[in-house]
Amino acid sequence: MQSATRLTLLLCAAWVAALLYGEMGAYWAAHLSCSWPSASSSSPSPSNHVKVAVIADPQLMDSTSLGLPASSVALQAAEFFTDLNMRRSFQSVILPFKPDVVLFLGDYFDGGAYILDEEWQDSLFRFKHIFSMSEQRTSPHVPVYYLSGNHDIGYSAFHSVHPEVISRYEKEFGPRNFHFLSGKVDFVVVDAQTLDGGAKQSKERSSSWEFIKTLSSGNESNPKILLTHIPLYRPDNTPCGPHRSSPAINQRIYSAPMDQGIKYQNYLSKQTSDLLLGLLKPILVLSGHDHDQCTVVHSTPFGPVMEHTLGTISWQQGNLYPSFMLLSAGPRNSTDSSQEVLTNLCFLPKQTHIYMWYIFQFVVTVLLLMFWPTNGLSSLPYVNTFVSFMSSVGADLFPRSKEKDDAEDGEYEMVWDAEGSMHLVKKAVARPPITNSDSKATGRGNVVPRPTARKHQQEPDSSSVHVEMGSETPPEDGGKAPRPSKWKIRTVLQRLFRVVQSVAIIAVLNVPLYMMLLFKDWVDR
Repeated sequence: MQSATRLTLLLCAAWVAALLYGEMGAYWAAHLSCSWPSASSSSPSPSNHVKVAVIADPQLMDSTSLGLPASSVALQAAEFFTDLNMRRSFQSVILPFKPDVVLFLGDYFDGGAYILDEEWQDSLFRFKHIFSMSEQRTSPHVPVYYLSGNHDIGYSAFHSVHPEVISRYEKEFGPRNFHFLSGKVDFVVVDAQTLDGGAKQSKERSSSWEFIKTLSSGNESNPKILLTHIPLYRPDNTPCGPHRSSPAINQRIYSAPMDQGIKYQNYLSKQTSDLLLGLLKPILVLSGHDHDQCTVVHSTPFGPVMEHTLGTISWQQGNLYPSFMLLSAGPRNSTDSSQEVLTNLCFLPKQTHIYMWYIFQFVVTVLLLMFWPTNGLSSLPYVNTFVSFMSSVGADLFPRSKEKDDAEDGEYEMVWDAEGSMHLVKKAVARPPITNSDSKATGRGNVVPRPTARKHQQEPDSSSVHVEMGSETPPEDGGKAPRPSKWKIRTVLQRLFRVVQSVAIIAVLNVPLYMMLLFKDWVDR
């Protein structure tokens, strides 16, 4: 029983360590593993740069995600744990970097273009709670900029029929085409969902291209970064670099009948991409939409342009390695072109792996409680043999000195030689032979059977009962001993009771800790 108790306490400690790391320590480790970018690994990040945190595709779950009604418990549980993970990532990993600007690259709600107003407002409330800036004590007025994504307003074939989704989006998140200056860099935000279309020239498509052409004819003294939710065109099977965890997705464009616009596309068309790069001449392109990391270089007449497609921040959107980006924009008076824009891709905790570890640890816990020997490991076969072998090895490696053994067991006498030197010589101890009479000697605590006792031993009383260790008392009616199957059933039931009891003890100690860790990060401080 003491062995089972020690095992239960050990498992309790293992669960405490797992919960503390999975619910808190993993986010600290993610924060410590990343930093603001610098020109070289040996030099620190420039302190006068404008620091921008870039986030892509939160895509909050809603009734369109799993095909479940909004009131279902399963959907609400999935929403809670997904929202909690993104809130922890934002509050515990991203905000501690103290960014000067926060930038979102689109796709805020999974069904943002299709859900009704009531559910859309509920998703908006959750979004503001997850990415709340109220806990940014040092600088609570950090500017936040939003791009529109296909999950926010749909593609051209949809929002041309339902223009109210654009009005709803712009009311809460602002315009879809704009630019802002951070440091020396001009960030250009375009509504990529309106750039490609059919033969019909829509109002939204015209306004987007007019905005782009206006910027292209303006001041070109500041370097530009193009921000688009949908990535630019790239040939099929283009390598995406070492950070991608899934196969590259090739171009797919589905158009509505009668040239009513685009229904779906992975990338912008080649013609649109070339026109964007030629008009704006950006030094960098940032995009989302793909949910996985991808870095490509576009060849242009004015030089190569790098594009970073950011992975989603959500662990529920098909990416096992959620990420975000830290970007440093050079100051306005900077003349060093090599430090105009610096980027660093950062990874968040692998939430799927954490939950898989919880499941694995639970299975190991139940198996250990079920099959752990009652008397501990010493009762297992070969364990005592192994211990004896290790003891003998230790005795061979660290033998006791002969002088010590002799000093303990022998007597010595002093002897002088002819030169007058003294020596200690061990006395010879005479051991008297053991005789039969000695074996009959009795002492305290020794029992010697007498002849009469031998007689009784040879002829046991018929009324005496002989009981062996480990045997069970036969039934009084002289029936057979209990069947082995009953003994096995009783053993299994005892094991199950021990498992339930130990699991209950582990749960009593760890469930409150888990709940505290959950709501510690969910409640606004």
